[in-house]
Amino acid sequence: MRSARAGRAGKHLDTERGRRVLAALDLVAEEQGTAVATVALAWLAAQPTVAAPISSARTLDQLPPLIEAARTTLTRDQLDRLTAASA
Repeated sequence: MRSARAGRAGKHLDTERGRRVLAALDLVAEEQGTAVATVALAWLAAQPTVAAPISSARTLDQLPPLIEAARTTLTRDQLDRLTAASA
């Protein structure tokens, strides 16, 4: 990870909870046929306490999954599994 902020985020992923969330994101992304980043942003957007998820792309290759998130609707089951994984 190149940015200081991204480096700090990594410490949250290397936990039991972080591994559960990443595993759930992988499964839902596979079900949706889309990128993990797309699912993560769609999940955030579905949260009643999140006005709008903020994301940015450092490269053009990173942009399509971010745009696709606005058009992605997760099922109730997928949302519940992601939320349970993050608990």
